Amino acid sequence: MRLLIAAVGKLKQGPERELFAHYLARAEALGRMLALTPLTTVEIAEAKAASALARCQVEALALLAKVPDKHKLICLARSGDRLSSEAVAHLLAKLRDGGTPGVAFLIGGADGLSRTILSKADKVLSLGPMTLPHGLARIVLAEQIYRAETILSGHPYHRG
Repeated sequence: MRLLIAAVGKLKQGPERELFAHYLARAEALGRMLALTPLTTVEIAEAKAASALARCQVEALALLAKVPDKHKLICLARSGDRLSSEAVAHLLAKLRDGGTPGVAFLIGGADGLSRTILSKADKVLSLGPMTLPHGLARIVLAEQIYRAETILSGHPYHRG
């Protein structure tokens, strides 16, 4: 099953980008054994519209344009379901084993994701009640994908 992380905003060179790449590489390597590859990423530019609502709408269209057909949408939003790492692993395994060709994780920009895109989501997932910068949210998501894979493979990384 293919995995895609599509996010609003560009990670600058430096520690954030390096840590994100670190977890992506680990997840990609382990994911090969679990049929959870390729793991790809796409960044879209932040919209320049005058209002938050307009920015969210423009960004939603740009994000959705990057999602391949038949991919399930998992949107990240503070209002989403708070799942344990084990539950995320179970969700990915269930989707993979059910024949889902791919999953797209969508991360909004400073204004979040629009209601339009959230209504199309197969799952809305929260990383917690705190607001995170989009770069940090990407790192946490990449690490949780890697952690889910370690849980599925029986690797000792997860000791939670």
